[in-house]
Amino acid sequence: MSTIDTEPFRQRLLEERRRVVAAIDYLHQENPGSLEDETEEMPLDNHLAETATATLDREIDYTLEGNSHGILSAIDEALARMDEGTYGICQRCGRPIGEERLEAIPWATLCIDDKRKDERS
Repeated sequence: MSTIDTEPFRQRLLEERRRVVAAIDYLHQENPGSLEDETEEMPLDNHLAETATATLDREIDYTLEGNSHGILSAIDEALARMDEGTYGICQRCGRPIGEERLEAIPWATLCIDDKRKDERS
């Protein structure tokens, strides 16, 4: 069971969740159609360069959206762990995750020692 006061972390997670959802919505508004729709209206004289720029921009947006969905999923999982009473417990070793780590990354699933082991391997 978690022994930390989860309410401040819940509020931070909910705030971050709202921010991430807003960012995803913004990306959807910026890219409402397909890449073909976007490049179809371009003049022929700079078509290849414009298409390359549009493609790069779209790929960056897709990457940002993918990362945002990953964070959103991690936030939702952290909120579920709070409801289960397992928030703040390392999923690998079962020890408490330090509050400093949770302050930095409130959706963290591993204690700092296990996270460092992952990064080294």
